[in-house]
Amino acid sequence: MTLDPLYGFVFFGLFSPGPNVIMLTTSGARFGLRATLPHLFGVVAGVGITSGLTGFGIGAALQSMPRLELALKLASAAWILYMAWGLWQSRPKERSPDERPMRFHEAVLFQWVNPKVWAVALAASSGYASDLSPLWEALRLGSAFSGINLGVCLFWTSTGALLTYLLHTPLAWRVFTRVMATALAAFSVLIFL
Repeated sequence: MTLDPLYGFVFFGLFSPGPNVIMLTTSGARFGLRATLPHLFGVVAGVGITSGLTGFGIGAALQSMPRLELALKLASAAWILYMAWGLWQSRPKERSPDERPMRFHEAVLFQWVNPKVWAVALAASSGYASDLSPLWEALRLGSAFSGINLGVCLFWTSTGALLTYLLHTPLAWRVFTRVMATALAAFSVLIFL
């Protein structure tokens, strides 16, 4: 029995740093693992839906409409920069009462403007396509992405939660959040490359 090479590609594509990894690690550090679970499960569901849609050819349709693709890139960059700015300004223990982790539905919807997810899903659907019908191909891609991403998201969120023990001082927290915010902002530039 051979392992479908799709799984290795999806693992490395999702495990490498991008908006979801950065936000889940930061949320784990800021709010803890339990409070971040709705965000985590929203990412898992949203990534599965997005990648499944590429099996139906929606990704190819988006690429064939340059204006829509540019609009999505601009929306992605703006949203990611907005999140990076909020992260840059965050303070260690001075959370406002309305500050919270991303909700499930927000994390699902974020995947529609997450360029890394679209890029990995499009590459997987074109580079590792099977001879299945569009419905079965969509289910194959969606389940592979969601299943693998569950482990990836748990790893990064847990890593963030464990980092809390190292972030005791305001300086340590500031360095951590500024590095994460800078990485997130840099990713918004990579959208256009």
